[in-house]
Amino acid sequence: MRTYDDTFSGTKIYPGKGKLYVRGDSKIFRFQNGKTESLFLQRKNPRRIAWTTLYRRMHKKGISEEVAKKRTRRTIKSQRAIVGASLDVIKERRSQRPEARAAARQAAIKEGKEKKSAYESKKKLEKAKSAAGAARGQVKGALSSKQQAKGAPTKVTAKSR
Repeated sequence: MRTYDDTFSGTKIYPGKGKLYVRGDSKIFRFQNGKTESLFLQRKNPRRIAWTTLYRRMHKKGISEEVAKKRTRRTIKSQRAIVGASLDVIKERRSQRPEARAAARQAAIKEGKEKKSAYESKKKLEKAKSAAGAARGQVKGALSSKQQAKGAPTKVTAKSR
């Protein structure tokens, strides 16, 4: 026995029952009764009419018996090595006492500051040397003017034939 579904409400239409509606573009719509046909022609949204199958499906009505309880997924923590450190080093650092960690941090900060101060003093020394050389009349890199330093072409001296 062939049954059809109502285009609007989604209910079954048994043989010999219902209405067939063919639109101008030759699309076929089947309705259980005049009520569903009328609502369809009024362009009502079946998802907003409480007794339709689409509404019930959208609002999860009457399907609690079928659906079993969903299992919750538990996140599993995993450890991986990072580019700078292996997994052993990371675990060792994690198990370190807070006092030891603070001391290591202070030492690293002190080392960084010393490195920076050494670099700055070296930079100052180089600057002083270059300033002393300029004061003595030496030209740095054989550039004698600002224009040459900027990269302007040098003046061409006139030559007679």
